[in-house]
Amino acid sequence: MADRITANLPSRDFGATEAFYARLGFTRQWRDEGWMILKRGALELEFFPHPDLVPGESWFSACIRVDDLDTLHTEWQAAGLPGDHRAIPRLTGFFQPGEAPRMFALVDADGSLLRCMGNGG
Repeated sequence: MADRITANLPSRDFGATEAFYARLGFTRQWRDEGWMILKRGALELEFFPHPDLVPGESWFSACIRVDDLDTLHTEWQAAGLPGDHRAIPRLTGFFQPGEAPRMFALVDADGSLLRCMGNGG
């Protein structure tokens, strides 16, 4: 296995988190009472329990880099998430802040922000 690093994000409820990410194509790789790992192809997210988290106050985030950003966005749009910038959860359209790479964002049901961009950016 190649060296790697994965995001560790909070979950108020592992069952709800797993169901949310299943809509985005992730499947369970590991779960016990203190840790959960979800995977979608080469994308892997790890979760720890945080039952008292207030989603609107969350500051947790991660970057997801993929080879085909447009396809990922299209696939995740099928989950029917709102695009309203205040909604939790939500999926944004594409944007490019300043000199940063073109990207879109997903905010999960626990308020974690996933910035999604191409591998070239």
